[in-house]
Amino acid sequence: MRKKISFFVALAAMMITVAAVWYAHQPFELKQATWEDVMAEADSGGYKIITTEKLRDRYQTAPSSLLLVDTRQEWEYRSGHIKGAVNFPMEPTWWARRQKADELEAFLGEDKQRDIVFY
Repeated sequence: MRKKISFFVALAAMMITVAAVWYAHQPFELKQATWEDVMAEADSGGYKIITTEKLRDRYQTAPSSLLLVDTRQEWEYRSGHIKGAVNFPMEPTWWARRQKADELEAFLGEDKQRDIVFY
């Protein structure tokens, strides 16, 4: 009788393991952000969205009035970036932004004289 119970417990554990591995490796489709999603996030976070043309014009006329923050990974930053930009690597997820909020605030410091542009 004990052998039967042991067999069924082992079988149940194996089936649970197989099911968990199968579930964990299910393909999923990432939701593509729309412009409306970007604008809603900007509104909720208090961000101002500008076009690349406006950024280019401001950068060409008064680059010292901007603080450009490149949020890509360090190796991406090293492969090429806008002249004068500083690197603050951060994943583009709400969790990463939340985890690095204090670090970002310390990184930016008291630099309130310039507009901060993240890219």
